[in-house]
Amino acid sequence: MRFSGLSRLKDTPKTIRQRLIHLPFVLKMIILALLVVVLTRPQSTAKQQNTSVKGIDIVMALDVSGSMLAQDLKPDRLEASKKVAIDFIEGRSNDRVGLVIFSGEAFTQCPLTTDHQVLKTLFDDVKSGMIEDGTAIGDGLATALARLKDSQAVTKVIILLTDGINNMGSLDASSAAEIAKLYGIRVYTIGVGTIGTAPYPVQTPFGIELRPMEVKIDEPLLKQIAATTDGKYFRATSNQKLQEIYKEIDELEKSKIDVTVFSQKKEEFKPYALAALGFFIFLLLFKYLYLKTIP
Repeated sequence: MRFSGLSRLKDTPKTIRQRLIHLPFVLKMIILALLVVVLTRPQSTAKQQNTSVKGIDIVMALDVSGSMLAQDLKPDRLEASKKVAIDFIEGRSNDRVGLVIFSGEAFTQCPLTTDHQVLKTLFDDVKSGMIEDGTAIGDGLATALARLKDSQAVTKVIILLTDGINNMGSLDASSAAEIAKLYGIRVYTIGVGTIGTAPYPVQTPFGIELRPMEVKIDEPLLKQIAATTDGKYFRATSNQKLQEIYKEIDELEKSKIDVTVFSQKKEEFKPYALAALGFFIFLLLFKYLYLKTIP
């Protein structure tokens, strides 16, 4: 019995249409891949940063003696000084900042760091009575110097804040200022306290009472320290005045930085979307015109 077969056609050469029969599937995979890339939303970033200096290293030397609890600044001198200092730190994002506290002695509360969140947390922990009472301005300045003397920063600054007279410590403040000058460290000094007397909390058998206390600040010494190191002396008699002082220091030192940052993002998905559309149109034309079949 004879039956039909394709054996006689096996040597027939394949046509171009036969060779391209799988091309539509390949085009579909290409279109799918392009759409996946589009959905990932590729972007390019153009960024430029020109820096002419290495930045500024700042150590803040803060007096935490008992007299800093006087309430001529609100709520008291210490808390007002901490708040303004933290605000100052928040505006120095490009700088390393450290904290030294001093009273009858001095120690480093936080070394130089760019992690300002940690520094602000350590500021919150500062309280009067942490160390022996007194006012060792020379030791406080010397401890701050120890943190800055090996610094590679172009500009090195100490902000020393106190409300008293140097009456303790092993190092003379004037000698510490000369050492600061030798290392090229500029010192800004701030005397905190109103003129005349200030209300000071005193423990009595009837509780804590506010009693007037004479304000004694060694302004000649603080002026000498600032002048020796090419810095500046300020007197803070109120919260507002203290804020203005830190703003002025901020402006004085910002001029030392020359940083230009330019950043721009550009969407890059459009070429892939257009390519997918082009392949899709080509697939339709190729499939329904060139590879047109009869059902």
